[in-house]
Amino acid sequence: MPTHHDYAQIQRSLAASHALADPAEAHGTLAGALCTLVPYRIEDWLAEILPEGLGSADADPALRSLYDVTVAALSGAEMEFELLIPGDEAPIEERTRALTEWCSGFLYGLGTSCAADPHRLPGELGEIVRDLTEITRAGVDAADSDEANESALAELVEFVRVGVQLVFDELQPLRARHAPPGPVLH
Repeated sequence: MPTHHDYAQIQRSLAASHALADPAEAHGTLAGALCTLVPYRIEDWLAEILPEGLGSADADPALRSLYDVTVAALSGAEMEFELLIPGDEAPIEERTRALTEWCSGFLYGLGTSCAADPHRLPGELGEIVRDLTEITRAGVDAADSDEANESALAELVEFVRVGVQLVFDELQPLRARHAPPGPVLH
């Protein structure tokens, strides 16, 4: 699964490719698109986050690994999906900003499919999307203690992590409806 130390490697890879997104936003975009689009290939993701012409099958190994790990984590039954944001050693302001960018990327990725309007998802899914929209405006409260801010951020990260997994799982029927037909067996 993506680990916090991967953040710096992904950041270097994206910078070297002149990416249009930072690591958190790029990973959020990937996760959101994986929730609704089938197939969503690495080339599709790279076309979204890299300048025109740089999204090829010969992707940077770190980006390919992040793609593969994210697909496996969301598809797996173990609830191992993790957000790609800086680790606890980074200042809380940086981690909070990364979380807001991750959520923005997720909402963008979710909205890339014409099959699912993220603002019209039913019931709990709609509520999760509305909450993620609110989290895009999160910030560190200077009036609160460091411990309170750390606790609040940890709760938000866990909410987003579980919420995204739920959105992915619940949208499986949508992905199945829009999946290309498999090969015909004779």
